[in-house]
Amino acid sequence: MNIFKRKPKEKILLAMSGGVDSSVAALLLKKKGYHVYGAFMKNWSDTKNKLTGECAWVEERNNAIKIATKLEIPFVTLDFEKEYKSLVVDEMFKKYKMGITPNPDIDCNEKIKFPLLIKAAKNAGINLIATGHYARIKKKGNKYELHRGKDESKDQSYFLYRQSQVDLSKTVFPIGDLTKKKVREIAKKNKFQNADKKGTVGICFIGKVNLKEFLSKKIKPKKGKVLDPEGNLIGEHDGVYYYTIGQRLGPRYGFEVKRESENQAKMKKWYVAKKDIKTNTLTAAPEGDPILYRKEIFVKDLHLIDINKKVLPKKVFSRIRQVGELIPSKIENKNGKLKVTLNEAITGVSEGQAIVLYAGTKCLGGGVISF
Repeated sequence: MNIFKRKPKEKILLAMSGGVDSSVAALLLKKKGYHVYGAFMKNWSDTKNKLTGECAWVEERNNAIKIATKLEIPFVTLDFEKEYKSLVVDEMFKKYKMGITPNPDIDCNEKIKFPLLIKAAKNAGINLIATGHYARIKKKGNKYELHRGKDESKDQSYFLYRQSQVDLSKTVFPIGDLTKKKVREIAKKNKFQNADKKGTVGICFIGKVNLKEFLSKKIKPKKGKVLDPEGNLIGEHDGVYYYTIGQRLGPRYGFEVKRESENQAKMKKWYVAKKDIKTNTLTAAPEGDPILYRKEIFVKDLHLIDINKKVLPKKVFSRIRQVGELIPSKIENKNGKLKVTLNEAITGVSEGQAIVLYAGTKCLGGGVISF
């Protein structure tokens, strides 16, 4: 279904972040005849501009306002900071303290961005919302499907796997059929001041932060042992909460692996292989060690977008990180749990992260990685 085959002159509330993607989305929607209303979501005010000391969101909103003014789009600021801190940030701290690595971007989409934007639109008498995500929505019969964006290098369906049928039925992704290169070309052609603006990185709305420093604000350091795969003591860490499975270890990351010989000093890079929250112990292993690899993954909190568990195909493609490799996989129910077996063992499989399932370009849904 062409996402723009809607009733002409229909109102739509667009999330405008100040970036090039949502700006071009605004232009495309307007050209298609929508009455576009821009909305900036103020969700986090703790991140500051290092040069000016000003809250980062102020600068981003100013960028959005400039585009809205240029396109003659009504503009509003929506303050969801209280909800964001409670439902996303506090939950993130809680999970890290449990030794689990969460994905706040997925929580943000599920609990904040889409439901609160849809609610704000409804309160204003608007039935549709739009965002600048690189993803596509297709309607088949009375169901809505989520598909990967055309630009595979920018696809954001991984972060959207928990969207509901209600969410998708009320959402438009204007740039889902475009590449990032094309989006920038459109922005330059229309003389948008943010045409070359770099995309946001890091935690949703918070940005790029030193995760260890960020977590230490709420989770106090607690020294513990670092063991090699054979159980030998090779170092000390300052809290398992701060580390993720697959994370590199070394001087640059605040940790030095003790080596007993010159030959060991020339060994490969070391990575976190296991975390034991009860004993506050990390197990580390050198690059290539079998302990770093995992082929079987159990899934909890399964969410399927437009099908039920009974018709879930036995063979799918799995992804454990955004724009990560799509790995051929087999699915089976084992002792009441969904088990995904990857065709090849991979590194960096961390409890609490998402595993998202695909059939072709279609995102079937996904769940939380569980050991």
